[in-house]
Amino acid sequence: MGNTDSKLNFRKAVIQLTTKTQPVEATDDAFWDQFWADTATTVQDVFALLPAAEIRAVREESPSNLATLCYKAVEKLVQGAESGCPTEKEKQIVLNCTRMLSRALPYIFEDQDWRGFFWSTIPGAGRAGDEDEGARPLAESLLLAVADLLFCPDFTVQSHKKGRPDSVEDMQSLDSCEYIWEAGVGFAQSPPLNYIHDINRTELLRLLLTCFSEAMYLPPTSDNSILNPWVTFFCSTENRHALPLFTSLLNVVCAYDPVGYGIPYNHLLFSDYREQLVEQAMQILIVTLEHEGGQPYRPPSPSSMEDQDYVGPNNLFVNYLSRIHREEDYDFVLKGLARLLTNPLTQTYLPHSTKKIQFHQELLVLFWKLCDFNKKFLFFVLKSSDVLDILVPILYYLNDARADQSRVGLMHIGVFILLLLSGERNFGVRLNKPYSLHVPMDIPVFTGTHADLLIVVFHKIITSGHQRLQPLYDCLLTIVVNVSPYLKSLSMVAANKLLHLLEAFSTNWFLFSAPQNHHLVFFLLEAFNNIIQYQFDGNCNLVYAIIRKRNVFHQLANLPSDPTTIQKALQRKKKSPDAISRTSSLETVSMEGSRPAVPAEPGTLKTSLVAMPGIDKLTEKSQVSEDGTMIAVPLTESPQTPEHSAAAGTSDTESISGRDSEVRGAGTQSHITITSSSNEGGDSDLSSPALILQVLSWKSKLPLQTIMRLLQVLVPQVEKICIDKGLTDESEILKFLQHGTLVGLLPVPHPILIRKYQANAGTAMWFRTYMWGVIYLRNVDPPIWYDTDVRLFEIQRM
Repeated sequence: MGNTDSKLNFRKAVIQLTTKTQPVEATDDAFWDQFWADTATTVQDVFALLPAAEIRAVREESPSNLATLCYKAVEKLVQGAESGCPTEKEKQIVLNCTRMLSRALPYIFEDQDWRGFFWSTIPGAGRAGDEDEGARPLAESLLLAVADLLFCPDFTVQSHKKGRPDSVEDMQSLDSCEYIWEAGVGFAQSPPLNYIHDINRTELLRLLLTCFSEAMYLPPTSDNSILNPWVTFFCSTENRHALPLFTSLLNVVCAYDPVGYGIPYNHLLFSDYREQLVEQAMQILIVTLEHEGGQPYRPPSPSSMEDQDYVGPNNLFVNYLSRIHREEDYDFVLKGLARLLTNPLTQTYLPHSTKKIQFHQELLVLFWKLCDFNKKFLFFVLKSSDVLDILVPILYYLNDARADQSRVGLMHIGVFILLLLSGERNFGVRLNKPYSLHVPMDIPVFTGTHADLLIVVFHKIITSGHQRLQPLYDCLLTIVVNVSPYLKSLSMVAANKLLHLLEAFSTNWFLFSAPQNHHLVFFLLEAFNNIIQYQFDGNCNLVYAIIRKRNVFHQLANLPSDPTTIQKALQRKKKSPDAISRTSSLETVSMEGSRPAVPAEPGTLKTSLVAMPGIDKLTEKSQVSEDGTMIAVPLTESPQTPEHSAAAGTSDTESISGRDSEVRGAGTQSHITITSSSNEGGDSDLSSPALILQVLSWKSKLPLQTIMRLLQVLVPQVEKICIDKGLTDESEILKFLQHGTLVGLLPVPHPILIRKYQANAGTAMWFRTYMWGVIYLRNVDPPIWYDTDVRLFEIQRM
């Protein structure tokens, strides 16, 4: 009964607030206390009983009352932080004020005239009681109070005062480093689980996230110097809890084990309050780990990090993250992230018997930030085959999301992580480890290495993903090129997939239908050259596939570049889309237990993303010298390097203007259908002399010399064996190729060229919109930002 009365009283207070036309004095405690002192409402109650329309009405019609409501709620939080909330009533007041502010803040942020409100000072609210120092802005008081409350004994942390219930720990002298929430980085003790503390932490973190969400109400901009004032202050030296809070958030995330003791269905029997805390902790971490203003953050070199004089960025969370250096800390973080990323892939014989987490997108952003801000962590990840525990889940998510347009952001973050990793030699080397896991994926069955898995998944994305993934083709093939010099032995399945892509991308109509389509062919040829020159011995499957598809290379070498043929190819394409059959019908058998990738359910919400820079802006070229070190290549166009990608500046939510040509797989049919809409007019720009000149220019640079020499040497030998021995069995041919050699017969090996990911303003903005879009869509209970006027992205219904 009491709870119903509470709701009724709270609703009456809301009605009074919305109907009062005169300002209510801040000193009228009897009125203001109705919102928090006498109620026991949940956060869901607050959202239901305080509708959006009424908050907006108060904002427009009696602004001083909304201002006083916010000020009084912050005042209560400050009082609670000072007293340490010794009584249950004080704890309840703090929670109620936390919920009120979480509800009201988005409506303050959505109105430009109100945005400065929290950064204005309130008369009489001095800093630590010292009036001379001037009053603190309301935002600062709020953030410092929340930080204090996150380390409040018997409220959010275990009290260290044993057996003296009457004694209260002094909040001002409390050393929060002794109250870190979980063992892990920089802290050895694991405090006992207390679900009440977890719930209270979650409520306070939700308010913190709401404070930081002002970023959602500003339109996207490439100006990196615009910082989020809430994050900037919270992660500054003004917050004395910055280090223990950063450590608590990181440790809570990385120590979490959703499966627990492995009891089937245990997640259906018990509410997992820790999971809610882990989700909020993760979201706070990825939002606070923002670049400094101005230039993109350049991480320190590993040697300077150990230097005592190294200061690092002003954002203390970024600073602490970049300074983690103990191997056992790296191991703890990496194993924790891998365990959580792998969780949704776990298969059991009992359906729905293990808990599946839903926050893999936030995990990927966190992993990205760790690698970006702490290069020693990146090297640690690549030092052993542990990196494969990150790779396999990423490939699983990419494959699973390829048909779902609402998950295009997930596709991008997965590909960016692989692009970042592929810039390091060790990643390519690690891919040679045999793939023995049986994660059910909707891909052909194969026996081989992790490199084969990567190529088979990439092929699936290109041939049966949706068309909005086309901007990623350059990235996918760049990853393949980066790792190709290190791949010791491709399986026949993977080799055929690469040749199939070359076949699809080198048809006349595709090459001529958009100005930069030829880049895809250049990437594939470069990958083949790397494997032939540096890993010929173990790659008889690829060599055999190249010999079988030799006509593709001959056609490329004799590519027509006269206006008539170009026009004909484009006209023919309009009449009948080609269908390129797969080489072996056996390859269409998918792994046991896998489900096909499916489009988004109708009505699914998605958030828009800003355009991603083209591959030439995303990467910088380095040459691998003989001792394995990287030398940056000056920015001049090399013959083997597709540059100046026209993909730059287009949104991934639209098809690229130049590459409207779709490389698509129709359902389960075994072919790629490629349609081009970019040449609707017979006399379009593409048929102009400019296109002819362009084709002539790149045609002369096609890196075919190595492959043509290989074919020239090996094809007659293979044909002779077949005739002499009457061979029709490919295993005998493979055996011959396996023992063959091309030493001294091929051109001099070219230097290995790696395209390494480089941060820039465009990627920083993409990450901001993606990250906040994920947070917006994932916080639905309560729906913090739903139906507010966010401007960083658009909310679209599928």
